[in-house]
Amino acid sequence: MEDKELNIIDHLDELRKRLIITAVAFVIFFIASFIYVEEIYNWFVKDLDFDLMVLGPSDIIWIYFMLAGVVAIAATIPVIALQIWLFVKPALMPNEVRATLAYIPALFLLFIGGLAFGYFVIFPTILQFLIELGDGMFITSFTADKYFSFVFNMTIPFAVLFELPVVTMFLTSLGIINPYVLQKLRKYAYFVLVVIAISITPPDFMSDFMVMVPLLLLYEISISLSKVVYKRRVRRESLREDTYEEGL
Repeated sequence: MEDKELNIIDHLDELRKRLIITAVAFVIFFIASFIYVEEIYNWFVKDLDFDLMVLGPSDIIWIYFMLAGVVAIAATIPVIALQIWLFVKPALMPNEVRATLAYIPALFLLFIGGLAFGYFVIFPTILQFLIELGDGMFITSFTADKYFSFVFNMTIPFAVLFELPVVTMFLTSLGIINPYVLQKLRKYAYFVLVVIAISITPPDFMSDFMVMVPLLLLYEISISLSKVVYKRRVRRESLREDTYEEGL
């Protein structure tokens, strides 16, 4: 009983260490992003045909924190992935350690890919639709707060959901999930993804469709990749059992 309690305490200490490292990394990236927030802001607005407004002095600092925070989160993704890997590493076999290590850069690249897809494909299409919808009816002007909130609503969900294939592969390699469970949950996953697509897009079919299709494809890709990892895991376990039996 005491051994179990000590084991739990060790795990909690290790988890605490990983959380502290992640938090420190985020703070460092946040400070660096805050220092260069003007350059980050200019990059976001360089192609705009209109100027953004603020309604009060507090909006300025809020924009600074918003931009620095998003950049810091993106930069911290590899650190988070590495800390998760280091936390579960003691429970992995040597071949699993090497295999799962490859997921760390993949998580970062997919996060950036999701941001890029949302920012360069989804965001301009929906923004243009909304501007044309109000053409001739309203004087179009945007506050910086509303504009960047809209930008991040159109990009952050894709950045997170683009992680789905790698997360699925990682969990499959650990034996936590398998592709057959994902297939059984398909209709529920589809429902959740459709709700997400409808929630973050304007109320028109074309916008919903543009967001919905990539999300459903991501889920199907996740199932396919999970099958590949699952077959490899089963094959390794079978070889390990055969080797053990021969040793006896």
